[in-house]
Amino acid sequence: MSVSIPNGLPHFDAQHPPDPKKINACVHCGFCLATCPSYRVIGKETDSPRGRIYLMDEINEGKIGLTPATVQHFDSCLGCLACVTTCPSGVEYDRLIAATRPQIERHHPRPLSEKLLRSLIFSLFPYPHRLRWLLAPLLVYQKLGLQQWVRRTGLLDRFLPQPLVAMEATLPPLSPQAFRDPWPTVIPAQGETRYRVGLILGCVQRLFLPEVNAATIRVLTANGCEVVIPSVQGCCGALPHHQGQEVQAQTLARQMIDAFADTGVDAVITNASGCGHTLKEYGTLLQDDGEYCDRARTFAAQVKDVQEFLDAVGLSVPLSPLQDEPLTVVYQDACHMLHGQKISVQPRRLLQKIPGLQLREPLDAALCCGSAGVYSFLQPEVAQELGRQKTQNLLNTQAQLIASANVGCTLQIRQHLEQQGHPVPVFHPMQLLDWSISAVGLPGRITP
Repeated sequence: MSVSIPNGLPHFDAQHPPDPKKINACVHCGFCLATCPSYRVIGKETDSPRGRIYLMDEINEGKIGLTPATVQHFDSCLGCLACVTTCPSGVEYDRLIAATRPQIERHHPRPLSEKLLRSLIFSLFPYPHRLRWLLAPLLVYQKLGLQQWVRRTGLLDRFLPQPLVAMEATLPPLSPQAFRDPWPTVIPAQGETRYRVGLILGCVQRLFLPEVNAATIRVLTANGCEVVIPSVQGCCGALPHHQGQEVQAQTLARQMIDAFADTGVDAVITNASGCGHTLKEYGTLLQDDGEYCDRARTFAAQVKDVQEFLDAVGLSVPLSPLQDEPLTVVYQDACHMLHGQKISVQPRRLLQKIPGLQLREPLDAALCCGSAGVYSFLQPEVAQELGRQKTQNLLNTQAQLIASANVGCTLQIRQHLEQQGHPVPVFHPMQLLDWSISAVGLPGRITP
């Protein structure tokens, strides 16, 4: 039950509210403002980490309640965690916003339109088998050329709500591989087996970018890894977790832990940064679960991003150039990789092992692209502006290719490249390593 303040408005309950000690660690210096993407676009103090921490404190003390106005400021947060990296006082804003969002979902009655949108998102996207039912008509929609015609005419903008327009805009070309998981439970290593690893397929990635999982499997097996893929695995829970859908996220986390139980793997590998951050947070997510809390901590300790893992264990096979001429690549730092998992140099070191590959660095590299899980559907205007800025920064490097290690970032950046008329390709680093290992080169020559 929620507790009511004198004016009758609900505020935080006693179930893990934002910790006052963590709130008081903020000295209001303002260093976070320059790195906060929502503050950059919206321009309001209350849409910055410092402003939101102030609101949390006021709600904790019963001075204000969870009104539509205060909730709006929490909803505008992308959860990119750039402020955590920047804060000189070590404020754990990630813990604070993660504690606030479930409180909002428990006690704030959202308008009907928001309820319906969130119900659609969280009953569909974390469940690949459900989402595949929707993909069949969407595949027809693409193959008949309706998608391009509808986009040219602007009909969607005139007749559909903005969140649905945003969903359609990020829809990539679908392939037959999106409708099935073709891999066996165990894929043997090539040559001597160095490690036995589990692979997280993801919920969105296995449907929209199945080629990334295929490339990841080939890279791992080529480097002496036996790959275990439990057929019963589902969503890791990242999408609902980042939006405060606590019960759903916990249920999905338990199912994931069970899926990998007794597999005897040395590491659980993920190739999507948003998934990786949540998987590593299972110990906190299930801290109150007497049956799963210890198992969750053990599982989380096994989780490694594939780039983090390969950088640590080393590549065991030679690499070939991706094309005859030098190839310039800009690596795009996904927020939950850079700020959430503190992984930055590992992907760059791996890419630089490819002969002839030259890395370029963008300005404002830590700026969020605006995808942020399902944020681009819930806050499309802010997401669009951030996507435009991020894409322009990447293009300004004049790199021939963009490397992105997160499915949401990849779809967001590809959308804005298409909107801006730039044919620069975006690939996962595992795809580049896969082509380099197999010595087939890039699928098509890329010119400066």
